[in-house]
Amino acid sequence: MTLEETAVDTGWWDRFADVMMGSLATPSVMLDHGDGCWVWDTEGKRYLDFLAGIAVNSLGHAHPALVDAVSRQVARIAHVSNYFASAPQLELAERLRDISGAGETGRVYFANSGAEAMEAAVKLARLNSVGPAGPGSRRRIIALRTAFHGRTMGALSLTGKPVLQDPFLPLLGHVEHIDSTLEALEAAIDPTVAAVVVEPIKGEAGVVDLPEGFLQKARELTTRFGALLILDEIQTGVGRTGSWFAFQQHGIVPDAVAVAKGIAGGVPMGALITFGSASGLFQPGSHGTTFGGNPLATAAGNAVLAEIERAGLVENAARRGEQIRDGIRSLGSPLVTGLRGRGLLIGVGLAEPVASTVTAKALDLGLIVNAPNDSTIRLAPPLIVGDEEIRVFLDLFRSALEVPA
Repeated sequence: MTLEETAVDTGWWDRFADVMMGSLATPSVMLDHGDGCWVWDTEGKRYLDFLAGIAVNSLGHAHPALVDAVSRQVARIAHVSNYFASAPQLELAERLRDISGAGETGRVYFANSGAEAMEAAVKLARLNSVGPAGPGSRRRIIALRTAFHGRTMGALSLTGKPVLQDPFLPLLGHVEHIDSTLEALEAAIDPTVAAVVVEPIKGEAGVVDLPEGFLQKARELTTRFGALLILDEIQTGVGRTGSWFAFQQHGIVPDAVAVAKGIAGGVPMGALITFGSASGLFQPGSHGTTFGGNPLATAAGNAVLAEIERAGLVENAARRGEQIRDGIRSLGSPLVTGLRGRGLLIGVGLAEPVASTVTAKALDLGLIVNAPNDSTIRLAPPLIVGDEEIRVFLDLFRSALEVPA
């Protein structure tokens, strides 16, 4: 079947079930194209996209800066393997080092996704194994319950969700999950800990904020005991929370930060940025990838980061996030119990476990949002979102919240 035929085919549900692996549920809508904060399905219906591919489409859809950069790069050279360097690769590494504040000692490893960035983070933690009692005495990795870091085996080992882990046991050893409390953090960390891995905001758990002072305490304790502080900013990074990275709002510097999702505006891309002495742990041959950091993906990343900076979209995320929160409060819905997150990563807490009903009704109305759990609606619109899109969102969201008791 040709692309043109697919665009008008309404029987794609059967085709999806016939050819796609069973790990994916059949979607309710087949999207065809997009423009800015809007997308259209194959039947011509328009939707306001307030999920952005789960915080991926930083510039929205079909942004000229990204379209131009990818078109020019693919016409020049798309892939060279990791045996060779390319100008876009080096430029993006320098950009990431600059915006993260890693400075001259910072280093960048490029991958293809957030899960791959976290796999690199797991290896980095394992390389920090020489403790006070000698080589191999520092092996424990501390992660948080209900956190999500990816579905590959290393990333899944860090993910604090037994329902996702249990079918694939045994996972990596020496990974321990603790509650997201200062008391649990202090009790867990000692000289045998190689790394503490934290999402600054637990996105898949329902956009859950960490307790006040948690990241500062994690930095203090990891520094004291020689452990690495590794931050998973796959969902919170690249300006989404109103700063380039969420950790920058907490006055700390990590040893490593994983980034993906919004970095290349929809082109698959992940990276691990290291700081200070952690930059010396990887040596030639200790990790690698064929596609990671290829010219096409890194050209996309450069275009996205340059446009975010040029258009002031980090500041826009902070301002529009508050505007959306104020707007939701003004709706006066008894179903809304609270708002979580920062910038344009927003969790709307619900009084009843009806999140899936709300998202389904929203989709029917022409609004794309997400339910990470039964009592939370997640919002992650493109960083370009403006007054008109927010006005339409609030009108549609008001109707979506009117669900039967």
